[in-house]
Amino acid sequence: MGDKGGDNHSEVTDFILVGIRVRPELHSLLFLLFLVVYWMVLLGNLSMIGIIVTDPRLNTPMYFFLGNLSIIDLSYSTVIVPKAMVNILSQKKTISFAGCVTQLFLYALFMVTEAFVLAAMAYDRFIVICNPRLSPVRRSRSLCIQLVAGSYLCGWVSSILQISVTFSMSFCASRVIDHFYCDSNPIEKISCSNIFMNKMVSFSLAVLIILPTILVIVVSYMYIVSAVLKIRSSEGRKKAFSTCSSHLGVVSLLYGTVSFVYLTPPNNAELRKVASVCYILFTPMLNPLIYSLRNKDVKDAMKKVIWKKKVLL
Repeated sequence: MGDKGGDNHSEVTDFILVGIRVRPELHSLLFLLFLVVYWMVLLGNLSMIGIIVTDPRLNTPMYFFLGNLSIIDLSYSTVIVPKAMVNILSQKKTISFAGCVTQLFLYALFMVTEAFVLAAMAYDRFIVICNPRLSPVRRSRSLCIQLVAGSYLCGWVSSILQISVTFSMSFCASRVIDHFYCDSNPIEKISCSNIFMNKMVSFSLAVLIILPTILVIVVSYMYIVSAVLKIRSSEGRKKAFSTCSSHLGVVSLLYGTVSFVYLTPPNNAELRKVASVCYILFTPMLNPLIYSLRNKDVKDAMKKVIWKKKVLL
């Protein structure tokens, strides 16, 4: 166990995750909620990945990005939720120092990567609707792979910077993190170091990540809307908008829940935890539903899989 009075982080061997504060009799209900929603996250995203991989009709850039989005959603939920579920029922709500570093690194990695992948998806929609003649060149398989690889690279670099400044702090006052996972804000609260540099790095990363991705999405959709409004037939406009509605829904869900998390007053820890549950559990659960319910190709692929199962039975 880590010493509370250690002079620096090298003497801290673990942290205590407080978790979501509920009455003891509600722990089982909270565990069940996490279990059911996480099971739906696994089922929805694994099904989406399986359908995209196995159906030749979905071998397009749009579904390549969507498959990666499902991998990311599945990954950042898995980084946090299983440990949180164990701690709900455990008296010893600890996480090792190395485990905490790893959890924050992976969480930041997938969160940043998702923002850039969604921006790449907006660019893909822009090319399809506004510049269809350039589609074979600007939507090539190699370019799509490069865009996804670049998204992961941006996530990796930002995560390295984040954990470097976060875990270079001294933890001489406490090792109790008032959250259900390792996040930079509650970790900063238990440090006795000057956190000015941490705040500056976090702010700079937020600006460098949010502004470019939001700008790409907004500009892409400005051109898309302009192009769609020039289509004379109502059926054509409806078809063009339908290809974008799912992506817009996912973007709104992501940035809405993230804003809820990070714009919640820092002194309201419990509300911030509830906001985090929305982002970590409910967003990755809803994303596959948004794409499957509003996308004809995905629905047709799912019907094909269900029909094959019925034939085999």
